[in-house]
Amino acid sequence: MKKDYYHHNYQEYYEKTVHVDPESFLHPLVRRLPRGAEILDAGCGSGRDLLWLKKRGFSVTGVERSPGLAALARKHSGCRVLEGDFSRFDFSRFSADALILVGSLVHIPHGDFPDILDNLFTAVRPRGYILLSLKKGSGQRTAEDQRIFYLWQDAELRQIFQQKKCRICDFFTQASFLTAGDIWLAYVLQKGTG
Repeated sequence: MKKDYYHHNYQEYYEKTVHVDPESFLHPLVRRLPRGAEILDAGCGSGRDLLWLKKRGFSVTGVERSPGLAALARKHSGCRVLEGDFSRFDFSRFSADALILVGSLVHIPHGDFPDILDNLFTAVRPRGYILLSLKKGSGQRTAEDQRIFYLWQDAELRQIFQQKKCRICDFFTQASFLTAGDIWLAYVLQKGTG
């Protein structure tokens, strides 16, 4: 089960991901933000992106479901990291300038995805920004470690973003740094005012 993977293999996941340079996928978002902007990294994993953002003068907070990963992210980044699950955590208590969802939603089933976005997007101020990346493909794929990845097509996501009244400010694809053959679809969205 996916939850068990991150609870039991947090050290392995941390070591696998913490040294990836995030500049190529964070820059399209941060170039739109003023220094000191408040950023929430939901599903912050190793804390890699938290540290990168903190070093550039942003005020960052992480949310991570795995207690082990949350502890490692706190230690690595020196940032506040809260423990919480996307489906139950109250994101409306935040008023962030930007929300980062870098690979965070890959285990969310297609049918649950719109409701999870609604919950997450409450963390962002009107006209705030969201950086979101998901794996490209169709259906779902089960990895050797039994994690289930839900795959997406650009057209499907654009339709959902339109329904959520989000404007697409930037779109790019990127080959995975970790898994050969995987392509990431990445979006910088701007939250509507309605």
